[in-house]
Amino acid sequence: MYRTHTCGELRIGNKGENVTLAGWVQTIRKFGAITFIDLRDRYGITQLLFGEELNKQLEENPPGREFVLQATGVVDERSNKNPNIPTGDIEINITEYKILNKSAVPPFTIEDKTDGGDDIRMKYRYLDLRRNTVKKNIELRYAVNRAARNY
Repeated sequence: MYRTHTCGELRIGNKGENVTLAGWVQTIRKFGAITFIDLRDRYGITQLLFGEELNKQLEENPPGREFVLQATGVVDERSNKNPNIPTGDIEINITEYKILNKSAVPPFTIEDKTDGGDDIRMKYRYLDLRRNTVKKNIELRYAVNRAARNY
């Protein structure tokens, strides 16, 4: 199965469930024997926790920013909650993962506040479309057009 849930839909009520997620690697943070990866899809961001065993595998075959990753694990409550995102109360303790697609390092960060200028963002428009602000504009335009057509 490609995925059981999207990155934006898991909450504390899903604690203990075995889930499979797929998305783009947004950030990687290493803390000794464990690694945290923020996985992003079009619905949101979820934090993945890689323990000691999988951390060794990550060092052998490290994912980079914007790699497409599929990860399976158990939903657990986060010790450091993040109130800024809807999935900030949970993290996924990963039991297995697979790199579905490797990517070259993008020319700018794909976040709400990006370091890319307008020229570079327009040159790589297909990457810019992954940003939340652009995505929300497209969804709003779609909703307005749909409402006008249904009227």
